[in-house]
Amino acid sequence: MPASPKHPLNRPVFFTPLAVLLAAVVLSLWQGAAVLDAETAINDWILRHFSPLFAWSGLAFLALLAGIAVSPLGGQIIGGAGAKPILTRWRWFAVTLCTTIATGILFWGAAEPLFHLNDPPAMLGLQPGSDATATFAMSTMFLHWTLTPYAIYTVAGLAFALVYYNRREPFSLSSLFVPLIGQRAHGPIGTMIDIVCLFALVAGMAASLGAGVLALAGGIEGLGQFSGGAPLRWAIAGSIVVTFILSAALGLHRGIARLSLLNVWLFAAVLLFVFIAGWTGRLPALAISGVVDYAATFVPRSLGQDVNIDWHRQWTIFNWANWFAWAPVTALFLGRLALGYTVRGFILFNLLLPALFGAIWMIIIAGTTIGLDQQSGGNLYAILTSSGPDPLLYRLFSELGGGVVVLILLIAAIFLSYVTAADSNISAMSGLSTHGISPDTPEAPLAVKVVWGATVGLVATILVASSGIDGIRMMSVLGGFPALFVVIGAALSLIVMAVRGRHNAAPAPS
Repeated sequence: MPASPKHPLNRPVFFTPLAVLLAAVVLSLWQGAAVLDAETAINDWILRHFSPLFAWSGLAFLALLAGIAVSPLGGQIIGGAGAKPILTRWRWFAVTLCTTIATGILFWGAAEPLFHLNDPPAMLGLQPGSDATATFAMSTMFLHWTLTPYAIYTVAGLAFALVYYNRREPFSLSSLFVPLIGQRAHGPIGTMIDIVCLFALVAGMAASLGAGVLALAGGIEGLGQFSGGAPLRWAIAGSIVVTFILSAALGLHRGIARLSLLNVWLFAAVLLFVFIAGWTGRLPALAISGVVDYAATFVPRSLGQDVNIDWHRQWTIFNWANWFAWAPVTALFLGRLALGYTVRGFILFNLLLPALFGAIWMIIIAGTTIGLDQQSGGNLYAILTSSGPDPLLYRLFSELGGGVVVLILLIAAIFLSYVTAADSNISAMSGLSTHGISPDTPEAPLAVKVVWGATVGLVATILVASSGIDGIRMMSVLGGFPALFVVIGAALSLIVMAVRGRHNAAPAPS
């Protein structure tokens, strides 16, 4: 592996997770059924024993961020009083949104509400397809795609921004723990944290890329009226990987920021089309009833107290695990963007504005899906259960009168939504795998980015080919489990910094 004189390879952090991941890929190809059985057993054990910790952590993070926003720490400028932002507010929002959203909001935005509408938890006593169940479905989409998941990212990202820019700690996840245990965090324990989190992120990214590959394959097959099978899925994954590696290679301003801006406009176009074409007059009422139910049931439903425990684990905890898997390494990138803005500004741009976008998306996309499925007597759900989620989004757009141009627009949005998330995280992963990353020299060597990009694509494609949607779910949980403890550590560090007030900035980077 070639190394840059400025950024020599961090060999333990780079090679250890890479070797484990490649060994897992080989084992999956050789003993696919046995590997799936083992993953299932581990997944079930995690969900059975640690679901309460996932659930309570999400609630605690929201409370912590609210407290920090009104505390003296909230007015601190990240990087110190003289720090200059590296992005405008609009670009900051675009990059932050696209870094965290990936393909999930597109893939699950249409598929997930159909499950809730037609197969609600038995404990609630709801009639499938009814208006009351539609309210439950919309409320659940708010739960899974707004405040709580973005709190996971915001806690980790804010903690890293403060230790990286204000305490001038190294570009490493171990820096998150310096407020807790001092410089001991940078020893063997810190190296192990970096290794585990790289593995967790590749698992989470592979799960999201797997979802994107399925969605794109369904659209391309729908447009071309053919079945592409495994070759098409390999080609899609390869195209995505090449694109996000090129974007990451161009850096923040020339690659990542420009693609993020384009992707935000594509999202806006998708929303506008669905809003106009799918308008029935029922969306406002469904949105209001969903918000009211979300607010009324937020705490008990977050903790799984008013729904079946199996439903809670397979839906809410699955979602939290996927967000946790991305959070630690994504935090390095999100924290890097925050230079020159206040802590309150960070909470606004990483928690509140993305959560608002998620709510608007779900009102329009999930609400329209729910309405069409009710009107058709469950036709969309029948497609979902018979053909899987691959063709669902495109069938939804066809129902709305979307022609070839609209479907191409949707395919482009799905493609870019993963690329813009992946290039940001590949940049962070590569920085974590090398020494010498700093505010003045923030980019890792291209060769490291290529290796990590190819690894993510390989793991995702094997995942889709061997176990499909079930594999995506399990990979999310397996990746999120170790990351859970890292983000909890970041939250504890935030508490320490807020209480002690020892976060005075070093001189701002030039």
